[in-house]
This record gives sequence, structure tokens and C-alpha cells, in this order.
Amino acid sequence: MDQVIDFINVNRDRYIEELKQYLAIPSISALPQHAADVRRAAEWTADALRTAGIPDVRLVETPGNPVVYGEWLGAPGRPTILFYGHYDVQPVDPLDLWITPPFDATVRDGEIYARGAADDKGQVFMHIKAVEAHMKKAGALPLNMKFFIEGEEEVGSVHLDEFIRAHKPLLAADVVVISDSTMFDRGIPSICYGLRGLVYFQIDVRGTKTDLHSGSFGGAVANPALVLAQILAQMKDRGGRVKIPGFYDDVRPLSEEERAEWRKLPFHETRYRKELGAPRLFGERGYSTLERVWARPTFEVNGLLSGFTGEGAKTVLPAVAMAKVSMRLVPDQHPDRIAELFEAYVKKVCPATVELKVTRMHGGKPWMTEFDNKYVRAAGRAIQKGFGQAPVFNREGGSIPVVSTFQEELGLPSVLFGVGLPDENAHAPNEKLDLGNFHNGIISSAYLYQEIAAV
Repeated sequence: MDQVIDFINVNRDRYIEELKQYLAIPSISALPQHAADVRRAAEWTADALRTAGIPDVRLVETPGNPVVYGEWLGAPGRPTILFYGHYDVQPVDPLDLWITPPFDATVRDGEIYARGAADDKGQVFMHIKAVEAHMKKAGALPLNMKFFIEGEEEVGSVHLDEFIRAHKPLLAADVVVISDSTMFDRGIPSICYGLRGLVYFQIDVRGTKTDLHSGSFGGAVANPALVLAQILAQMKDRGGRVKIPGFYDDVRPLSEEERAEWRKLPFHETRYRKELGAPRLFGERGYSTLERVWARPTFEVNGLLSGFTGEGAKTVLPAVAMAKVSMRLVPDQHPDRIAELFEAYVKKVCPATVELKVTRMHGGKPWMTEFDNKYVRAAGRAIQKGFGQAPVFNREGGSIPVVSTFQEELGLPSVLFGVGLPDENAHAPNEKLDLGNFHNGIISSAYLYQEIAAV
């Protein structure tokens, strides 16, 4: 193992230069004009796996973007890891807030800035390099590995469940490893054992067939922008509690033991607030910030659009208004059930003065595992060797819907093995990845394969 780690240390600069090439591909799955770039990123990923020493690599077509699949099965009798990640990235808007171009990866103060650096190309790439180190210095991996890297994660993985159901023998394994999450904090590595689920909607409100002069028609018809604002205002009370009837019926309550463990974590609310630039923190009354983010459901407005928003004044009465909204879910909430409750409530509170359209876009189930299972513990040992300290155990507020699918369709436990940081601006301008964590993540990944091989 010493030779493997030495190889990783010697090649540190090369890894960064190769990662820059990966990050230069604008694989934005949400925008049709980048379809060719998305495929180019898939091909780049496949080539990187082949270069690392994975002999059987191919693109598997789906109704959307291709899946990159690769396998090395040269360790009969040993466990098999199914590694999951994604090569697609989020849009870059607003572009003017980027200090450097989002697809021209730039290193500043020990961090690499580019769209996809943390989510998820950088974290996928660290596993490819860990495999390469084993193959170059040991000539083999200590266990079997399958790579399953998709290109639609940032648009809800719309074809993923169908793909998994249709390829169960191909994806058979002992454990799933996913590196698409964050550490607890800078200098504090962690293992995540719980994720929130998601339901995402678009609400469209129409008042008239066209925009109208607000002087001539104001007072005669409902203003869709105001109606939509009133609808959204009825989603939460002043204490931050969601008002949708039945919304909390299936929420699994936090145990006092878990709350006590979280109070021991080195979390500083004042620093957290200042880093966010928020005047005050806000959330559901009766819960700490960590509890609200990790273990309580939410309702959030993700975008609003209506009327005239350009420079200057235009006295227009908009014909339409639109909002994108999402709800984060916790065990044991089901996205279909919450979606039905939300749709019924929106229809109830919407007045008859406008036309309403509610579109369910995508969602995913929440997930949680026991953090004392053998694979999670193996991951903890690997992180301790890579980072020089034992990880803490935490949940996360984000969603990776495929984790539940792997459990339900393949019967596989998952290990979330992320090295991002909470402040690395995933989905926002100036996304970045700490290069120290990236390097330690490669070392930890190399140890992970050895640790899981021994369980």
C-alpha cells in the first residue's frame, strides 16, 4: 500500500492538470444547446477510466444522456463496489458573478474554481485516480469495482430508476460508494448517514390573455403576480412551519440520543450566519439549525418570474406569473404523498380569478442508514488514514434520490464518501473544490478499497 500512496503523492500536480481538462467541458444537462458537450464529457469520463486501467468501459445509451459503465472483476471471492457519480453539471447563471470563467478552471489559494469542481466531477475523478494508483503500482485492485456514472443527475435523473431496473445483473454488487456530498466542515472529515428527499414543482398563474396597461385595467382583473405571492405566503406560518395539511403526518421524529450527539458537533451558529451573510438565521421554531437542515422537512421558493423586470419603469399588469418551488423531505415522508397534498392545497388556496397550472417536475425519496454498519465503519477507517483524523457522523440536507433506488431495487447499502465543503458554492457562482481535500480524498479512496476488501 505504501507504493500506492507514494504514487498518489508524486502525481499530485498531474491530477490537477487533468482535472482542469475535465472541468473545461460545459456538460450542462439542463440546457439542450449543450447536448454535444454532455456526450463529450461522457466520452472523456470513459477514456479516463480506460487510462486508469479499467479494461471493460462502455457508454450505455438511455432515452436521455448515456451512462458511463466500467468494470474490473479480477478479484474473485472479494467484495464488489458499485461506484456511482455524475458527469453533468448545473447551469452557470448568473454569469457576471463568476470571478473567473466557469469552464476555465483556475487555482486560487489552494482551491480550484470551476463549475463541477465539487459537484461532481472532482469527486468522481478522485476515485478514478485512486484506481489508477492501485493498477499502476499493485497491478490489480484489492476488490472488484463497477463504475456507474450518469449524465442526468442535475435534471432529476429522470431515466435512472428505469435503467437500474433493466440492468440489475450488470449492477450487482455488495455496496454502493457515492462521492457527491460534503464534509462536516473544513478540517473535519465526516461520513453522511442520512439525506433528505425532494419534491419539485412549477406553479403557473394566468389572469388575462395578454399583458395590460395597469392604468386602464388595474382594479378590473386580478394581478397574477400578487395572486401568486398570496398563494406562496400561505405555505408557511410565521414560525417557519409548513401549513400544507398532513405535511408532517409521516415525519420520523428525532430521537433524544441523536439530538444529543449533534449538540456535541463543533458547529458555531454565529460563524455559520456570518459566512452566509444573513442578518439572522430563520427556520422552524423549536429546532436547532442542524436539526432543521438535516432532519426536518421544508418548503422553499426557488424562483419567481412575472411582469416587467428591466431597467426603468413600465406600468404593466402582467398576464402570467410563475414560481418554482421545492420541498425537502425526511424519513418517512413519501414524495408522491407530499406532492398530492401540495397540489390539493394550492388548488384550495388559489382564487377563481386566475387560471392555475401545477406541474410536478421531479423528486426523490429520503434515505438513512445505520452508521454502525460494516461498510460505513470501513469508510471511516479509510478517511482517518487519508485525512489523519477520525470522521464525525452526520446527516445532510441535500438529496441524492438514487440512494433509495439502490436500496429498493438492488438491495444494496450505500456509503456516502464526500470531500466537498459546505461553502464550495455547488449550484452557485464560483463553485470550487479544496485541493487538499481532493488529494486526501484520492488517498482515502485508495484505502477505502483495501478496507472494504477486508470486511
